[in-house]
Amino acid sequence: MRFGEVTLYPVNGHGPEDVVVDAEGRVYTGVDDGRILRLSPDGQRIDVIADTGGRPLGLELYGEDELLICDARAGLLVVPLAGGSPSVLATSALGLDFVFCNNAAVAADGTIYFTDSSRRFGIDNWRDDLIEQTAGGRLLRRSPDGSIDLLRDGLEFANGVALAPDESFVAVAETGACRVSRVWLSDGRSDVFADDLWGFPDNISTGTDGLIWITQASPRVAALDVARRLPGFVRAGIRRLPTSLQPRPGREVGVLGVTPEGVVSRSFRGEIPGFHMLVGVREWRGKLYFGSLEESAVAVTSAVG
Repeated sequence: MRFGEVTLYPVNGHGPEDVVVDAEGRVYTGVDDGRILRLSPDGQRIDVIADTGGRPLGLELYGEDELLICDARAGLLVVPLAGGSPSVLATSALGLDFVFCNNAAVAADGTIYFTDSSRRFGIDNWRDDLIEQTAGGRLLRRSPDGSIDLLRDGLEFANGVALAPDESFVAVAETGACRVSRVWLSDGRSDVFADDLWGFPDNISTGTDGLIWITQASPRVAALDVARRLPGFVRAGIRRLPTSLQPRPGREVGVLGVTPEGVVSRSFRGEIPGFHMLVGVREWRGKLYFGSLEESAVAVTSAVG
């Protein structure tokens, strides 16, 4: 299905990567200079509630009055929704500093499930991880007592995270593999939730409609598929090329709404005028809110049913 009416809410910054909506319909996002912004429900007012000093990516509501921030440079943070200075929850786990803290989901008891995308490449070199296939991404769990354990390792660019509505499993996007995997929390076994996607999955989230929404930031790039089959030393050479000569994403974007059983219930795909690299999605009361890695606006759809 094509996207219907989409309204752009300009923000005074670049790259509002993720979006989250509070009970009053206010939209929170983070831009690439470190600021955390809060938009009024109509997008007309923008307040700065914090500055991480890094690069905020995934956002989640945390308890009744805080915002959880996955900052690619500063780690796992929280900030009051009313505004203030961020507090650090973690910058490392299991003896390894975070290289690329990316996205999270929060359970009812305050447990945080989050990703560290790569062991080698940070936010400024995210394309390099996709080319080299490092499979160094981690899915981590932070318990309310502050302890952190490992749920999955060896993920191909671990990215978006979402919990099943009943919290029976946690889903994690593997951008490099064009799939979403899941881990069952009762016994730790893992399987595939969504596979062979037409595009690169980025952030994912659980909507108020009970669906797990999956972004597809760009169609799969044929040149990248070819490069990933080449010997390692050749892939390393490709990533050293100027960005203009490396495989590049397209402007077509998409989102999927998938039931907890793994059935695609809603699917949107196409180009959105003035908006590309759709990497954040949030369903709230029948509308979809989108973030972008490259634009200077948040996108909002009309009711999707």
